[in-house]
Amino acid sequence: MKVAVPAGLVRVVGTPLVNMLAGSWRIRTVGEARWQSILARRVPYIFVLWHEALVPLLWHHRHRQIAIIVSRGREGRYLSDYASGLGYRILSGSSSRGGPRALLGAVRALGEGNAVAITPDGPRGPRRELKPGVLQAAQRGAAWVVPLHATCAKAWRLRSWDRLCIPKPGAAVTVGYGEPYQVEAGPDGLARGMRHTTEAMARLEAEMGAR
Repeated sequence: MKVAVPAGLVRVVGTPLVNMLAGSWRIRTVGEARWQSILARRVPYIFVLWHEALVPLLWHHRHRQIAIIVSRGREGRYLSDYASGLGYRILSGSSSRGGPRALLGAVRALGEGNAVAITPDGPRGPRRELKPGVLQAAQRGAAWVVPLHATCAKAWRLRSWDRLCIPKPGAAVTVGYGEPYQVEAGPDGLARGMRHTTEAMARLEAEMGAR
């Protein structure tokens, strides 16, 4: 039996606890100059990250006005409340519910000069299975794609479909940035972009020495 926890309770009790935990993490970066080069050029970009790495990555990129797509379910509302407090812009929808609306919202955010972060295997999986919405948004928004990942040896792993990673107190967290790229136009460009993204995420994880 699942018990629904009031969103207000999560906000009042859960958020300070998570912030206290996250504030103890020791974060180092790999390939950050790749992302910084995109920032310096002031061009639209999309972070692509697996759902399992969401918690440390939300913390590390807080207060940058990045737009994120959040599902409409109960867990999505919890995430929306927490991410809003960290300075994220919330786009409602997912690959399974409200997908077209979320895609249009992402393209609009890119056109307004905002960065967007998308978990292409969320919100329900399968784990690390790339869905095309993120690359369709990159095509329509003429945005660069920046692979993003986080690893941590000392972490809790939830028994969820994504094996969500929550670093333990004082844990060393590695945040990695892959080489930025653009998705070519048309169906063939999208297909090539899908292959490239899958390979780019695997290369980044190998570069970070993830296990």
